Amino acid sequence: MKILVTGAAGFIGFHMSKALIAEGHEVYGLDNLNAYYDVRLKYARLEQLGVKKGNLVQGKAMPGMHGFTFFYLDLMDSANLSALFADIRPEVVIHLAAQAGVRHSIHHPQSFIDSNVQGFFNILEACRRYPVKHLVYASSSSVYGSNSDIPFKESDRTNQPVSLYGATKKAGEVIANAYVSLYKIPSTGLRFFTVYGPWGRPDMAYYKFADLIMQDEPIDVYNDGHMERDFTYVDDIINGIQGLINHPPGEDMDELHRIINIGRSKPVNLLEFIETLEKHLGKEAKKHFMPIQPGDVPSTWADTSALQKITGYAPTVDLEEGIQKFVAWYTVYRQS
Repeated sequence: MKILVTGAAGFIGFHMSKALIAEGHEVYGLDNLNAYYDVRLKYARLEQLGVKKGNLVQGKAMPGMHGFTFFYLDLMDSANLSALFADIRPEVVIHLAAQAGVRHSIHHPQSFIDSNVQGFFNILEACRRYPVKHLVYASSSSVYGSNSDIPFKESDRTNQPVSLYGATKKAGEVIANAYVSLYKIPSTGLRFFTVYGPWGRPDMAYYKFADLIMQDEPIDVYNDGHMERDFTYVDDIINGIQGLINHPPGEDMDELHRIINIGRSKPVNLLEFIETLEKHLGKEAKKHFMPIQPGDVPSTWADTSALQKITGYAPTVDLEEGIQKFVAWYTVYRQS
């Protein structure tokens, strides 16, 4: 199949592209390579996909490894985005490009409106003009806000997010629902739960912790460590998405747009997570205990029964194995 992956130089998008190439799909990647975090990591991911930094030209197709073509393009460039859809006519779109970061959204709100609302709108418009068999797009567990009913179910109320990031992701779900109703675009929104693993984002807590521990600097432990996250290893996320690609929503209008949780469904205490990271790094963290931050929530936990029913989804990588794999990659990358 012809599959377009947005955010292909990002953490999940990179792993997604690599997995689809291995399956023999004709994969097109798109990314604007912004500098939200060290862009050298994005270039390094692209090199793994056969795309050299020196060959990148904005708006131009860059051939990578067999079966992969990369486009250096911003979602805000609606004219060139539409032209790209007209040229390649993707059958499936996996929309992972977004401005991430709950705390970053407090200080840089405009970038979240631009990417997560306007950028997603441009993707929906392109899917309307050049119909696709299935649009899979990234939402977030942040839409659940301070919901105290756990595990989080897709049917829970999500109209009170506590961060602008969560609000933009909820807005994306609502806008997508309108487009599905109007234009019959088979769509699946995925609420991701704390994805981690090799080639991850340096702004994520586990990566920042690793950096600070190795530099003998203190780590900030919020809510005095009384936090739980449904940490989900990236390979399990990719397997879940792959299972969904060939299972678009049905023809019945009520089912053309669905929202699905994707996580491990086994929340881990933050202090346990830090202890596991310390073990595999071989160093103890200096902990600076702090109150909970604005926009943060004490616990996340995914009910993944809907995804399991559709695809047989069953995560296989536990925390011990996942952290071990992250640290093995991190150690090599840090020295490069």
